[in-house]
Amino acid sequence: MFQKKECIAMLLAGGQGSRLYTLTEKTAKPAVPFGGKYRIIDFPMSNCVNSGIDTVGVLTQYQPLVLNEYIGNGEPWDLDRTRGGVTVLSPYEAKGGKDWYRGTANAIYQNLTFIERYDPEYTLILSGDHIYKMDYSKMLDEHKKNGADCTIAVLEVPMEEASRFGILNTDENNKIVEFEEKPKQPKSNKASMGIYIFTTKVLKKYLIEDEANPASSNDFGKNIIPNMLNDGCPMYTYAFQGYWKDVGTLTSLWEANMDLLGNPPAFDLYDRNFRIFYRHEAYPPHRIGADSSIRNSMITEGCVIDGTVENSVLANGVVVEKGAVVRDSVIMSDVRICAGAKVEYAIVDSDTVIGENSVIGESKESEKLLLVGAGLKFPVNSEIGGGAMIDAANIKDYIA
Repeated sequence: MFQKKECIAMLLAGGQGSRLYTLTEKTAKPAVPFGGKYRIIDFPMSNCVNSGIDTVGVLTQYQPLVLNEYIGNGEPWDLDRTRGGVTVLSPYEAKGGKDWYRGTANAIYQNLTFIERYDPEYTLILSGDHIYKMDYSKMLDEHKKNGADCTIAVLEVPMEEASRFGILNTDENNKIVEFEEKPKQPKSNKASMGIYIFTTKVLKKYLIEDEANPASSNDFGKNIIPNMLNDGCPMYTYAFQGYWKDVGTLTSLWEANMDLLGNPPAFDLYDRNFRIFYRHEAYPPHRIGADSSIRNSMITEGCVIDGTVENSVLANGVVVEKGAVVRDSVIMSDVRICAGAKVEYAIVDSDTVIGENSVIGESKESEKLLLVGAGLKFPVNSEIGGGAMIDAANIKDYIA
């Protein structure tokens, strides 16, 4: 017998993340490292815990192995519970045959049985690829107060950028009157964040109707939200105040890491009243050598720094040898930057070795962000310019 819950969360974490290229070649986008010691999924998961939501379904599909292992039993987020907790929901073979998730709405539809277990009055739908801190309980309070069928979190963006987003036009009470997907001439700057709270019985009705429509794209933004608006359902926006970043591109992922380094930082990880939880790894303390130089950077457990690190984020176990320089870069776990090497304006994935006296990347002013994949080995004196995307398939083109 499952315990009834007032609100549960469904976290969409199955996207391919193709715009992150080699970073998501073998890893789901929500499992991509961020900020030295976190994964992207840590943020919505921690938001749920900090909001009092203790039942979370994580919908996986693309390259789920690393993500499934990382989530485990949910203990790091206090979601290892007998009643509720975290459950990984992958596509499965039902009586009618095997079916991959076809769009965000279809993914939730295929897991209605999971939702029905807990008979929640409200269902929170989240994306697993955004960096932000948000108390969903405040959004739920607004949903109840308005008697809404659906509440959508919005972020006010500069008017000149509004055409890049799904825009929600509202009346003076924040009731949604129109939804426009990437309008050429936007009427407002209220951009959808892809965070929804539905009254569950209404959500089920529209998901079932959507699934029965063969012409549907099975998507919340393209189908469910417009259909509810057309039917006159009471729908409201919830204005979010704070830092939010979609890290779906290499540039935005680099920028979000750099946002941790300001004084004060644009995104604060040090608020003890709203912690971001993560799975701990067994690394020793970091060590800073006598001849090292570190400025405006984040250094994580197990790092050994004998060179220079400036304006960079280093994950667990990174080694920067004597005379090596790392500048304006995001370096993921267990990378070794050998003596005399220079890495600049780059994202370097895990377990890669940069050989002695190599020059990798160009200055940030070049605006040519370099991506280096995981597990690569660059020989001594390698020279790689900015803007390249290097992985196991093409590394020979760069070190021949």
